[in-house]
Amino acid sequence: MIVLKFGGTSVGSVAAIETLKNIVADTLRHHNNAVVVVSAMSGITDLLINSGKAAENGDKAFETNLLQLRLRHEEVINMLLHKQAAAAHDFLNEQLQLLHDLLNGVLLLKEMSARTLDCIASFGEVISSKIVTLYMQEHFSSVAHVDARQLIRTDKNFTAARVDFAVTDMLLRQAISPQTHLYVMGGFVAATAEGVTTTLGRGGSDYTAAIVAAALDADLLEIWTDVNGVLTADPRKVKKALTLPQMTYEEAAEMSHFGAKVIYPPTIQPAMRKNIPIRIANTFNATHAGTLITRRSHDTAPVKCISSISNVALVNIQGTGMIGVSGVAARIFKTMALQEVNIILITQASSEHSITFAINPQDAAKAQQALQEEFDYELKNNLLNEINIEQDMCVVALIGFNMRRSIGVSGKMFGALGKNGVNIRAIAQGSSEMNISVVVDKAEERKALNTLHDAFFLSDITALNLFLVGGTGLIGSTLIRQIQQHAAFLKEKQQFEIKLVGVANSRTQYINEEGVDLNEYQGVLEQKGEKHDLAAFIHEMIALNLPNSIFIDSTASPEVIAFYDDILKESISLITPNKLANSGKWQDYENLHAIARKFGVQFLYETNVGAGLPVISTLKGLLNSGDEVLKIEAVLSGSMSFVFNNFKDEIKFSDIVKEAQVRGYTEPDPREDLSGADVARKVLILAREMGLPLEIGDIVIENILPQSCIAAPHVEAFFRALENNENHFEQLKQQAQQNNKVLRFIAEIDPQGARIALRGVAADSPFYALSGSDNMIVFTTARYKERPLVVKGPGAGAEVTAAGVLAEIVSVGNYLS
Repeated sequence: MIVLKFGGTSVGSVAAIETLKNIVADTLRHHNNAVVVVSAMSGITDLLINSGKAAENGDKAFETNLLQLRLRHEEVINMLLHKQAAAAHDFLNEQLQLLHDLLNGVLLLKEMSARTLDCIASFGEVISSKIVTLYMQEHFSSVAHVDARQLIRTDKNFTAARVDFAVTDMLLRQAISPQTHLYVMGGFVAATAEGVTTTLGRGGSDYTAAIVAAALDADLLEIWTDVNGVLTADPRKVKKALTLPQMTYEEAAEMSHFGAKVIYPPTIQPAMRKNIPIRIANTFNATHAGTLITRRSHDTAPVKCISSISNVALVNIQGTGMIGVSGVAARIFKTMALQEVNIILITQASSEHSITFAINPQDAAKAQQALQEEFDYELKNNLLNEINIEQDMCVVALIGFNMRRSIGVSGKMFGALGKNGVNIRAIAQGSSEMNISVVVDKAEERKALNTLHDAFFLSDITALNLFLVGGTGLIGSTLIRQIQQHAAFLKEKQQFEIKLVGVANSRTQYINEEGVDLNEYQGVLEQKGEKHDLAAFIHEMIALNLPNSIFIDSTASPEVIAFYDDILKESISLITPNKLANSGKWQDYENLHAIARKFGVQFLYETNVGAGLPVISTLKGLLNSGDEVLKIEAVLSGSMSFVFNNFKDEIKFSDIVKEAQVRGYTEPDPREDLSGADVARKVLILAREMGLPLEIGDIVIENILPQSCIAAPHVEAFFRALENNENHFEQLKQQAQQNNKVLRFIAEIDPQGARIALRGVAADSPFYALSGSDNMIVFTTARYKERPLVVKGPGAGAEVTAAGVLAEIVSVGNYLS
């Protein structure tokens, strides 16, 4: 014997019922007997309940609902039935007349009791089960219809009736005979001993099927719905949710408590009592294995699923008057029980200073009033603080039978949430260790669910969500190309999947939670992008609240850095080659870094100083390991390195500067480089990393440009002035050569301050052999005193800078994973 239950969508259309018939045919090829339990057609129960409410309010609009109900069922009858069509129409007309009379009675009385509501709501299952029976009789032999109201006995607790299992089991065994191959009945409905119609609660058709399966000692209970079994999370909130092949009764019960729509909570108990396997399957994808629910599962994964209760209120009672006083908890929970307030979650501090519990938000007001009355004496005498209720909370839970045998599940859970800035307001875990629940802000629900789902079910691959400003600039576009080129490597070797969620340039911006195609992003910006509004871009990024979000500023704009603190406060990691934030006012620098520390978020800017060279990370490594930095000497400008590395022989200084400009090494106005302004910002950042609270004005820069070059009104005039002062630079070169030295534009930092100057260096200097546009940083420390530590390599250019940013993306990924 097998029991099959088909939900509303599985009988909701002609095509669905035809599919149902095919599933039943396949079942009967493998089983001698089957009972099919059907729900009302999708949407019909809501239509019936709304009709009752309309009639109660004196509104004859229910007539329109009845017409809609008639048309939907007549369409199914006309398209599916042939020999049995007349019988089906007669039955439909009879039931609709009864329903119409009942609603007219409600209309006249303007009153609808729970008993009447149950009777009205029952018509959906009564009609659908009869139509399905007649359709089955046209295709199978030995098919019978049974009325659940004659077989399932309940008390008079209307709308959520309790089953009398002793009587029900006896009636079902008497009615269901092995001689009949197929029975069809409606779910959800039942009756009292007096024959008064009751219902088992919304979703009760699952329960009906489980009751039947347990009474008949069925081999299997199949619940056919519109999803591929039980998923690891709600697919409406977690798009990467996966189907679970197996789970235990206890895990399914925990999930149903947390509102999993795929199975009605009471369904588990009858099947578990008789050890009957439950299979959740998809009517519209019948070949999918679905999920099998049994007493034991072979799946050893510690966490089976992640669920949530989307809207709760958090009640907190605390005060010194609770410490060591017996009976406080009993008074709280007795008070809640008398008010019929359901407690969803409970947690208490070991100090006994506070008790926190979650309830339904609609119960918050009466709960607070009742608690204030119960603890009136304690409140008046300041033994308890004011009873506090926080709204707009949600409960997020990990569920899994094997968590009890696994070490580190809680740590992994809290670590993942913490790194993504999800603040935990309360924690609860039973000694069974099957459920770890946390309360978080309702606004964080999707982020928390997705963060945990990635951590526990997609742990091999960490998805990183990028928001890139300056996406079509030289560095931004190079970065995207590098991500494309290395995507396969990053996924296979680093287990990172980088998704470009938002991209902006100075004209347009575009955000898509599903990600932007890296091959098409520039076209998408032009065709679908909105007018650039940086504040709106950042606001939407924050509102999306995606886990593992990374903001990248690849501009040189002061406008963007004004939003850095807002971004970091939202626990969004920030990577930037933009030097302005770290070289601004010391107080602003300190504030940004303090925010990053406070919110536990990554703020990375390696490319501020050496493009792709590991300069800042090397310095931090030295300092964090306890080394003392005595001095840093550095060539920190790729353009200045190129100019002075090539200023030799008969080459004119002005020609070298022009070539550097043509190659893109310098700023459009080379005076930005030659003045030392760019190097000064880098020097300032390094000095601050050493702990020196310097401002940009504290950096001493030796000017190398004649006044006429500095005062030139535009770039063209500057080059003319530079040519006119060729002798000045030639003399500098000749003087160095006479001393067997070469010119290098070198910065020096020590505890006394920072300086930048054009220096002549001899062959024993590490700077002597510099070539091309290479940068070089020399660290003299307590450990590296006799032989300083040298970092050398390309210090300018989009390729190396973008590569440095990509390396930091990977670094953030390692931190988050």
